[in-house]
Amino acid sequence: MYKINIITAFPEIFPGSLDVSILAKARKKKIWDLNIVDLKKYSSQNKSMDDKPFGGGPGMVIRADVLQNAYEKAKIFFEDYNFENVEKIMLTPDGEEFNHSIAEALTKKKGLLIICGRYEGVDERFIEYNNLRKISIGKYVLCGGESAASVISEAVLRLLPNVLGNEKSKLEESFVNGMLEYPHYTKPRVWNNLSVPEVLLSGNHKEIRKWRSEKALYLTKKVMKKNKKNDS
Repeated sequence: MYKINIITAFPEIFPGSLDVSILAKARKKKIWDLNIVDLKKYSSQNKSMDDKPFGGGPGMVIRADVLQNAYEKAKIFFEDYNFENVEKIMLTPDGEEFNHSIAEALTKKKGLLIICGRYEGVDERFIEYNNLRKISIGKYVLCGGESAASVISEAVLRLLPNVLGNEKSKLEESFVNGMLEYPHYTKPRVWNNLSVPEVLLSGNHKEIRKWRSEKALYLTKKVMKKNKKNDS
């Protein structure tokens, strides 16, 4: 069973989208499981879970000692596993950018332990002490890591064996082999005076594969060019 454990100050956000459709069915089949650790429970009456940053500046920083207490509790969820085979992830804007290749690599692990940042951030010593892998889901800032945790979890879980209804669909979807997927069409054949491309109705599978390959290449180049322009 693939296990995901998420440390968060807002446990009410979960399971959210992770408990819908194919992922909910897969969890019932015990293909994967989810555990949530409430960070607020690991601060004492004498101290809050965050404090002002040394050196001054706006916002509050989550304390390393509070995080470590929650982290040690989270480890128990993986007590039947070799903890070395669990990916420990700190969600942060300065992490490596998440992509399909990382998602595929994470499926080879036994599970994920994901820490959601909040406020101005977390004490860097907690990240260094536990040798956490920093990951970001994009060049923008969220209120916290909870949405990012759901994104990463969903991207990984759907790649696990027996989660998707048709395993072959994983072989042709976007970002596999660095390509975007070709456009899709279904009934009706004509909608709002827009017709389905004739090649898709021809029954000529060789030509259909050629058309799809060409469209996938075109879309990939178009998006790459647009992204490069936006980054410049």
